[in-house]
Amino acid sequence: MILRDFGKRSGHKVPPVSIGAMRLPKDLDAAVELLRAAIDRGMRYIDTSRGYPDSEWVVGRALKGGYRKKVFLSTKWCPWGMKFIPADDSSAGCVRRHIEEQMKRLDVDYLDYYQVWSVNSRENYNQAVARGGMVEGILKAKKEGLVRHTGFTTHDSVESLLKYIKKADWCDILLTSYNLLNTKYAPVIEAARSVGIGTVVMNPVGGGALAKSSPILAALAREVGAVSTADLAVRYVLSNPDIDTMLCGINKLSDVSDSISSVERGAFSPGQLKKINRCLEEIRKQASSFCTGCKYCMPCPEGIDIPFVMNCILDARYWGFEESARERYRNFKGKKADSCVKCGKCEKKCTQHLKIIKEMASAVKMFGKT
Repeated sequence: MILRDFGKRSGHKVPPVSIGAMRLPKDLDAAVELLRAAIDRGMRYIDTSRGYPDSEWVVGRALKGGYRKKVFLSTKWCPWGMKFIPADDSSAGCVRRHIEEQMKRLDVDYLDYYQVWSVNSRENYNQAVARGGMVEGILKAKKEGLVRHTGFTTHDSVESLLKYIKKADWCDILLTSYNLLNTKYAPVIEAARSVGIGTVVMNPVGGGALAKSSPILAALAREVGAVSTADLAVRYVLSNPDIDTMLCGINKLSDVSDSISSVERGAFSPGQLKKINRCLEEIRKQASSFCTGCKYCMPCPEGIDIPFVMNCILDARYWGFEESARERYRNFKGKKADSCVKCGKCEKKCTQHLKIIKEMASAVKMFGKT
C-alpha cells in the first residue's frame, strides 16, 4: 500500500488503512495470527485500548518475534470512560500509572502513541489539559521516553473541536468518526490536518452497517464502479485527502484483505464523488422530514421506545437497510410498535408533525410482531 504523511507533527508515514484491535477473535492463537497477517500485508498502525477487554494483552503477544519494530503502536484510556479502581482520576500521576500498566500488558518498553480517550465534552477536554492533568502526565512520560507521541479521540461537537484544535499544540494525532453515512466531522478533520495533526477515522464502514445489505446503496456502488457497499464505503473515506488513515476493525482475514483490496482500487474520481454525494444528499433530504430523534414524543404511556422504532423505519425506508433494521428491531428487549393503543399523545407533541400512529402500524407490517 502507498504511505501517507501521518500529519506533520509525528514525522511518521502510514498506509490508508490500519488495524483497529477492538473486535479481535476470542481465540488467542487466531487473534495473533490475524494481527500478524494484517501487518504482513502492510498495515502498520495499531489502535488498541485498556478498555477493549484483552486487546492490549493479545496485541502484545502478536508483536513478539520482530513484529514490534514493524508497527506504530497506539493505546488510550480516560477515567470518565472506564475506572479500574475507585481512585482513578484525570491527574497526571494516575495516567502515568496507567501508561506503565498498559505497557506491561502490551509487554513493550515504549508506546508510539498514547491518546486521551473519549474527549466527548468541554468538561472532558478541560480535565485533560488542566494543570496537573492527563496531558501533563503524558507529556512527562514522553520526556522520559515511555511515550513518543500523543493525541486524543473524540465524539464532541464540531464547534467545540474546532476551538480545541487551535490551541492543542500538544496533540500529534486525532481520532474521530467519519463515513459515508456520517460526515459531520469533515471540518474538524480538515482543521486538524491544516495544523499538522495526523488524522485517523474510526467506523469507515459504519461499524459494520455499510457491510449490510442495502439495495439503494448497492445500486449506487454499481453506478460508480464499486464492487460492494463496503467497497463503496472504504473508498469514499479514502477519497477525502484530509484523512491519513482509517481503522479497520479486524475479526477475520477477509476484513484485512477486503479493506486492502478497496484501498488498492483507489479513490473515487471527482465525477464519481459528485454522483455519490448527490445521491447521499437526496437521501438525507428525504430523511430530514422524518423523525429527528428529539424524543419530544416521549414518554409513551404504553412504554414504547418511539424514537427507536422510528429510527429502524428510517434506516429501512430511506437507506435500504431492511434486513439489519429488522434484526435490530427484533432483538430489542423493550416494548415495540405492536403495543401502540393509538392514544395519539405522541402525535400532539411531535415537532415534525409526523403520523406516529400510522408509522407504528408500518413498523408492525415491516418488522413483524414481538
